[in-house]
Amino acid sequence: MAQADVVIRNGRVIDGTGNPWTYGDVVIAGGKVLDVAPPGTGSGREIVDATDHVVCPGFIDIQSHSIVPFLNDRRALSKVTQGVTTDIMGESWTPSPSGGRIASPFPEELRSLLGDELDDWNARAAEWQRFGDWLVDLAGRGVSINVGSFLGHGTLREFAMGYEMGEASPADIAVMCEVMDAAMRDGAFGLATALIYPPSSYASTAELVAVMEVVARHHGVHITHMRSEETRILEALEETLEIARQTGVATEIYHLKAAGRRNWSLMPEVIARIERARAEGIDVTADMYPYEAAGTGLATVLPTWAEADGKLWSNLADPEIRARIKADILNPQPGFENLGAVEGATNVVLAGLLQPHNMGLRGRVLAEVAAERGQHWADTAMDLLHDEGQNIFCFYFEMSDENLRTQLQLPWIKVSTDAGGVDPEVLEQMGSGLHHPRAFGTYTRVLGHYVREEGVITLEDAIRKMTSSVAHRLGLRDRGVLLAGCAADVVVFDPATVADRATFQQPHQLSVGIRDVWVNGQRVLRDGAHTGEMSGQFLRSRSAVA
Repeated sequence: MAQADVVIRNGRVIDGTGNPWTYGDVVIAGGKVLDVAPPGTGSGREIVDATDHVVCPGFIDIQSHSIVPFLNDRRALSKVTQGVTTDIMGESWTPSPSGGRIASPFPEELRSLLGDELDDWNARAAEWQRFGDWLVDLAGRGVSINVGSFLGHGTLREFAMGYEMGEASPADIAVMCEVMDAAMRDGAFGLATALIYPPSSYASTAELVAVMEVVARHHGVHITHMRSEETRILEALEETLEIARQTGVATEIYHLKAAGRRNWSLMPEVIARIERARAEGIDVTADMYPYEAAGTGLATVLPTWAEADGKLWSNLADPEIRARIKADILNPQPGFENLGAVEGATNVVLAGLLQPHNMGLRGRVLAEVAAERGQHWADTAMDLLHDEGQNIFCFYFEMSDENLRTQLQLPWIKVSTDAGGVDPEVLEQMGSGLHHPRAFGTYTRVLGHYVREEGVITLEDAIRKMTSSVAHRLGLRDRGVLLAGCAADVVVFDPATVADRATFQQPHQLSVGIRDVWVNGQRVLRDGAHTGEMSGQFLRSRSAVA
């Protein structure tokens, strides 16, 4: 065998396909896996001993929110220390393409996170005319892990219609289809809808069908946060399946869940309907994160019309409009996903507060804060949103562990974080609010808690759900498996100690047990410490590559 750059020896090789582990030498040369050779036969300039460790492909996060974190820190520390080597972004929003009726490349609720650098980033983003420009820029500046993205549907609709409610005109739809077509050619993996958030929530099924026909023509994927994960989850699922049925578009459901105690019993029917659809020939699969709490902004307790035309903050300052908002919070209308009403404000934890005078409320339950103020929780929510001027990140405790276990065993489920890659020390320096523990421990929680401690699924199947299953959905034929000729995205971890450390009380804690990580053949993590290597690449869809 020719002299290689690295040989990882003595480890249990799990190749990502679901096959049982075997002993072998993983040989890396020129950023590729040269071979998975019989034990002791590989030859290279560097020999890495993986005794008592697992060697597997790098994990691919199909639902990442690293767009803003990457603007300040491209090491993706909380991801790399979980074994993630590829981040796929795009739920609802992407910073490109710019233009059309987009008022600002960065939504208002994100601007406070950019602080003093907002003007610089606005200027840079103004140059991202095409979808791919942002990712070319990111990879060109150097990033530790591979990056790719769907086009955010909120961005697409805002490009054509701003934050208008109501039906899209034929001209509006034509603009969306043109932008979608260009994005696919630039490398988008498809369209990412988030149908509880404005302006995506304003789109009709017919409008979505028109755009998905473009996605399907390019063999892309519709990846979706459905219109409901709570009381109307079955109706939302039927819409998702009908879009696929009409267009033939491959479909992925973001963070599959039945949220709210009264809805937990709906999960078996959700699963049954997905499996019936698959038997019918509809290409639908899903992903999930292994936590009992969701994480999103406090503005999701407000009716979606409150954000129409970009007037959320002025609406919250108007007493008459606030009264209307409160009435709709207390009596949600059909089509409005109120994350506070289903389980009540006792299950909403305030996490992302940024104003100094509100710091003492971090980690507090919304209902308790409201009681101390002598207010209804809806008034407290509106007061805090108006005071902060940003969509306060919250934890919503709504899921059951029994459902999580059931979902993990499904052959068509994948693992994802629904979070960005961050550094706890940087968060401390920035005075950032609390992040969801999924940002630090999603993959290691599955490997440590659900595989080693609970035996819910096998180690080989867990790794398949993090690697080849995701790569296959995205059409990344040279990622997600350890085979000769594939990109050398490789992880070495200790199956006896791998674990998450992040909790909801103290979330900003890195995982343990992931020892070494290579991205495109360069070691990004060595003995658990980041090396500073920036070897990530911009990964494009097959449509763009062709």
